[in-house]
Amino acid sequence: MRVLDTALLQVLEAYRAAVYAKDVDAFVALYDENVRVFDMWGIWSHSGIGAWRAVAAGWFDSLGSERVLVEFGDAQVNVAQDLAVVHVFVVYRAVSAKGANLRSMTNRMTLALKQAAGAWKIVHEHTSAPVDHETAKVILSKG
Repeated sequence: MRVLDTALLQVLEAYRAAVYAKDVDAFVALYDENVRVFDMWGIWSHSGIGAWRAVAAGWFDSLGSERVLVEFGDAQVNVAQDLAVVHVFVVYRAVSAKGANLRSMTNRMTLALKQAAGAWKIVHEHTSAPVDHETAKVILSKG
């Protein structure tokens, strides 16, 4: 494992910016057309950029005037030629239009990326959180 190289770091920065701006086009531009996403919310998996675009549009629309600040921590990467795997902790922090913190949650995220035409594209995303054995509730804060 090594520290993220600049190009992969730019993918994370673009993700953060697209989410904050609620920019569906910028968000889905980070993903390969044939992406497969294992998200934590509601549906077992999403296949293809059209399905993932619909999820992103629904998420961003649901926010109303709120914004989401994305914070990445402990990012690590494995790269082999034109493939990379990034694993990172992600804090999603909802803020009001005036910047007040409303709520937050932490996910574990693994991204598989491939390099094509000089750019890294996400081909698989998997988000997760541990489940408490006694309550069967998802733990959405690292602590």
